[in-house]
Amino acid sequence: MMRKFLPALASAVLVTLVAAGCAGTADPNGPIVVGSVNALSGPATFPESSQAAKAVFDAANAAGGVHGRKIEYHAIDDKGDPAAAAAAAREIVGGDQAVALVGSSSLIECQINAKYYQQEKVLSISGIGVDPSCFTSPNIGPANVGPFHDMTLTLLYGSEVLHLQDMCALLEIAGNTLPYYRAAIDEWSKITGKKLKYVDATVPYNGSDYTPYIVKARAAGCKAVTVNPVEPDSIGQLKAAQAQGWKDVTWLLLTSVYSEQYAKAVSDAGKGVYVPAEFYPFTDPSSPRTKEWRDLMTRNNIPLTSFSQGGYLAAKYFLQVLNGMQGDITRESVTKALREMKPITDPMVGTPYVFGPGQTHHDNIAGWPVKLATGTNRWEIAGTDWLRIPRR
Repeated sequence: MMRKFLPALASAVLVTLVAAGCAGTADPNGPIVVGSVNALSGPATFPESSQAAKAVFDAANAAGGVHGRKIEYHAIDDKGDPAAAAAAAREIVGGDQAVALVGSSSLIECQINAKYYQQEKVLSISGIGVDPSCFTSPNIGPANVGPFHDMTLTLLYGSEVLHLQDMCALLEIAGNTLPYYRAAIDEWSKITGKKLKYVDATVPYNGSDYTPYIVKARAAGCKAVTVNPVEPDSIGQLKAAQAQGWKDVTWLLLTSVYSEQYAKAVSDAGKGVYVPAEFYPFTDPSSPRTKEWRDLMTRNNIPLTSFSQGGYLAAKYFLQVLNGMQGDITRESVTKALREMKPITDPMVGTPYVFGPGQTHHDNIAGWPVKLATGTNRWEIAGTDWLRIPRR
């Protein structure tokens, strides 16, 4: 009995080892499997990034694919839940044997899955990176600027372009983000030699009443305030300022509030809301910089947002690298190609994209200023060129 069992066991082990050794390897004439982990449901959703990536891949497939092979795209929901985020990554990487992840957009997935991606030697070009792990992992390279460089940029615009004085910060801190926001503020200080007048890092996400924080900032003598809010929080903060009669304050915010619905909800913006948009402003409908993206999103009924810009660019970058490859397209060969790729320029971004061999990926350092003025309910272009963090 044991003699009969051992050969069967050996065969099973051999099959398992062969399968494990072929991660990300499929039929050389079959589809190229690519995936993403996204907040498609839960407390905060970002569906546009993966929708945009899929639209890019569908268009490429309709044009003949990559070297005759189609892209098979799997966008999985992490539900804003750590366990679901971990399970989604394992479904894509371990189950579907994806060669890479492209277009992910989630509040938590980088933090949850960064080490797993390193373990499995798979790379991710996130459409929108949010948490610090998106920018500090050797295996994740987002297409966007990210909230930390975005804060440095908004402070630079306030002090160096608007020449504002008495600038302050109200920070909404989730998880381990406080050191990264402090580093962003320190970067601004090193560049300008200036300091913030007042910093409050106790401002809550999804707060029910922001009046106490607004009252303290006003009492501290703030004339301009930078905040890292989500849209509902910012609307609440501006309404609290309005209720206090605080009309002479300038708001230096992040791309997280740059949307048409936010503009419609804000009638009193004090002396103005300014944002360094991470991609060329989508609210400029006539610009040739965004025409290709705008046309593709419109054909596919995908909202015109910064999130869809990020997913679109992530997929475009990935396709350009794939189309330049020779030989088999496997996880190993795709990883090598992304590590060795040349920088890719696009008119929608102010910094060329490159994944490269680095241990961190936080190289997008440009934003295009936009402004929301009181009583307009619409964003306006507030600059003639990209605002960049000076490289030292």
